[in-house]
Order: sequence, then structure tokens, then C-alpha cells
Amino acid sequence: MRPRKRTLSRHGQRRPPSSGRKPNGRLTAQDLARSADELQAFQAQFQDMFPRPEQRDWFRFFMAGQLSNLKRKTVEPMVLALLGTNASRVRTAQAFLGQAPWETTPFVERVQTLVATWLGEADGVVIVDGSGFPKQGLHSVGVAAQYCGHVGKVTNCQEGAFVLYASRRGYAFVDKRLYLPECWFTTDYQDRWKACGIPDDVTFQTEPALALEMVTQLVQRAVVPFRWVTCDEKYGGNPAFLEGIAALGKWYFAEVAVNTRVWRQTPLVEPPGQGLFGAPRRHPRVKPTAPRPDELRDLVWQIPRAQWRRGLIKEGSKGPLMAEFACLRVTPVRDKLPGERCWAIFRRTLEPEPEVKFFQSNAPRTCSLQEFMRLSGLRWPVETGFKEAKGVVGMDQYETRTWLGWHHQMILAILAHLFLVRLQLVIKKKSRVDHCPSPSSHCTGHRRRPGAITRHVGHRAVSPAPQLRGVPIPSQANPRTA
Repeated sequence: MRPRKRTLSRHGQRRPPSSGRKPNGRLTAQDLARSADELQAFQAQFQDMFPRPEQRDWFRFFMAGQLSNLKRKTVEPMVLALLGTNASRVRTAQAFLGQAPWETTPFVERVQTLVATWLGEADGVVIVDGSGFPKQGLHSVGVAAQYCGHVGKVTNCQEGAFVLYASRRGYAFVDKRLYLPECWFTTDYQDRWKACGIPDDVTFQTEPALALEMVTQLVQRAVVPFRWVTCDEKYGGNPAFLEGIAALGKWYFAEVAVNTRVWRQTPLVEPPGQGLFGAPRRHPRVKPTAPRPDELRDLVWQIPRAQWRRGLIKEGSKGPLMAEFACLRVTPVRDKLPGERCWAIFRRTLEPEPEVKFFQSNAPRTCSLQEFMRLSGLRWPVETGFKEAKGVVGMDQYETRTWLGWHHQMILAILAHLFLVRLQLVIKKKSRVDHCPSPSSHCTGHRRRPGAITRHVGHRAVSPAPQLRGVPIPSQANPRTA
């Protein structure tokens, strides 16, 4: 592996890696040899997805390019680095990415099988989130003026919905969807629709609907074990999404808006019947004598001081991030009627003017506050995953405009990221075998790492990953050997 330059901030200090953790040592020559063997074994698990040998060659080429240390990982720089100056190969690589009719669904299913094998745990967590891809032009599939979390404002971009799996062993992406804004379903976009090759059977779906579809397929395939689904306010503010997760038999832990309304006690409901002035009521309603629901931002001040508990959110790059937590059983408002009884969880920082975040969960009454503390810190795997996927394997570095091209780019980036996650597991496991006499010994390789994400008694943690890095590649190589 070539030595990497120190990445410095504008103040001259070295920036921490995406995970917020310091790199945990240097790779040895033996580790590099293992990485080459692992890459060949990893690629071999997807060779049967391609019916033609040249497609398998280009798949290996893209994997090598995305795992390389190239600064820019679009098609042309990768071809120049791996295959030399050849315009025809640039066009062929672009066609493989943007036009070749290979399906990504089999890759997603294979990825899920591998994630279940390498990272699966019964109480695993599925995290749904969206990510934006800024674009300058107007002709890329799904591009529109919309909020882009990558830049923190409304801008011209594509938006995707993603599912990431997290357990105490690590985290990895397991599915993706491209969000098509409503404007793309109007007659004004018919030409762009055809130019991008969007299938005729695609219908408009919101991002929460896309996320629910992906989680539903995870449950139906029954390959990836998980208990929890977590999400931010974009998804937590969608009652249909939360009710859909509950209907699947899973527990959600969802951030919600400050003005979310709930009742402390479930109010009585009047069935349809005769109204006061003779007109019949066609729908049930809450009894007029019932108390009005409270907004969560008002309810937080009613919690006694003795009910707050201090806990660890996560280990940050500057030390542990602490907060205070409290939870209440409440009844949410659903279409002006009481919904299913659930938890309201409150998290506030320790500053003199604390910031408060609000969550809801359909977990059973027996769920502990410590478990909610653990879940509240599980935003970092998806945030770190996007940083690694975009910063290390070039998820957002593409120039294709088509429907197929976007999905091909995403699955290739997901595969490259998954390989690096696998490589971490292998190197860590091999290093423990090499240096520790037995699992029962007092070797530090078998102790819990001090960087564990939480220290609540009885709850092991998702271990923060060390900095993901590229792997060396040969220059002027044939795509079969690259």
C-alpha cells in the first residue's frame, strides 16, 4: 500500500477519519497479501452474475478502480490509471456502467447474504436514511431542485434512499433506491424520462415509502437478522412509515419533530352516531371532554428531574459525547384519533441551554432506558458509512445520467465498501490469531476496545470502524488482472 499523505485542516491539524476514531495501526506486508487474496475471493462470489466474460472483466476493473487511491474515481481517470490512454476503452467502460443491461437486484440479495454471515446478530439494527448527489445539469435521472443533506440546502441534485445494517461487529449498506420527484412524472419530463431509460412501470413513491419497501423486502427474504429500525425526522414524521414497520413485527426508534402531539393517557373515543343537531357523524372522534394532546416540546418540561438519566451517546473524535435521557409512555395522535400506545424518548445535551431531541418507539413496555440510549447513538454508522462510501470508494463520483447507470454506480460502491468492511474483519481476526495464545488469555486483542460506542451495563456496542483506505492497484493493467 502506498503511504498516504497526512490530511490537514485549515488550522494545520490532522483531520480525524470518517469514523471519528484514530487509525489503529499500520498494515503489514502480510496484511497486504491477505487483502489481495480476499479481493479475489470477494470478486469470485459475484462472477456468476455476469453471463459474458467481458462483463466480468469490467466488473473487476471497476472494483479495482474504486478501491484504489485515485483522487477522482470517474471512468476516465480509472481507465487512464489501469488501462492506459485508450479512448475506446473509456467508451466501453462508460457503456458498461450506464447502458449494459445487468440487473442489480441479484447483487443486493447476495450482499445481504454476506452481511448476514459476517455481521448478523439477532438484535441488529437497520438504519434508513437518504443522501443527496449534487448535479450541475438538468438531464441526469431524477435530478431536481430539492433539499440535499450533502450540502445542507436546497440545490440541484439527485436523492437516494438507502438501508444500512449495523451490529456490534460493524456496519454495511444492504439496499438502495433512487427517488424520482413528482415533477418527473409530468408530461414536461417525458423526453428526459426516455433519454434516461426509466422503466415504464416506475411509479411515484416518497422516500419513506421507498424505505418501507426495502425494509419489507428484508423481512420477506428473512436473510438479514434484525430487531430494530432507526431513522431521522424525515422518516419518523411519516406515520405510514412507522405503522408499516410495526406491521412487519419490528421495533422502530424514530426521531420526530418537536411539535409531535401525544396524549399522556389514551382518550376515550366516540363511535359514529347521531350528532348534536341531528346530522349523523360518519367517523369516530375523540370525546369533547378528553384533554387536549400535548406537543413533545411542552411535555419535556413536565418530566421530573429524578427521571432523567445521564448516558453516553457515542465516542466522538474529541472524547465521549454525553447527554441526559428520559422516557414516557404516551399515545400518539393519528388522524386526530389515538394511535397505538408507544414510548416518547427525550435526549438533551448538558450545556446551560440544552438542545433537546425527541424520539418515538413502539418497543414493548419492558424495553429499558439504557437500550434507548444505545439506539440514540446509532446515527453515526450511517453518517460514517456515507462519508466512507463517498470519500473512499467514490460513490458520488460518476458522470452517467441514466437509470441503469445510477443503480450500477450505487451497487458497485456498496460492494467496494463491503469489501473494505470485510477486510477489516479479516485482518483484525487474523491479527488476534497471530498474536494471542488463546481466547481465554489476557491478551489485549481479546479485551473490549476502549472505543466502544457505549458503555451501558449489559449492552455491547457497535465498534467504530478504523479509517477505511484504498488498496494498491497495478497500472497499465488488463481489466482481467486489475
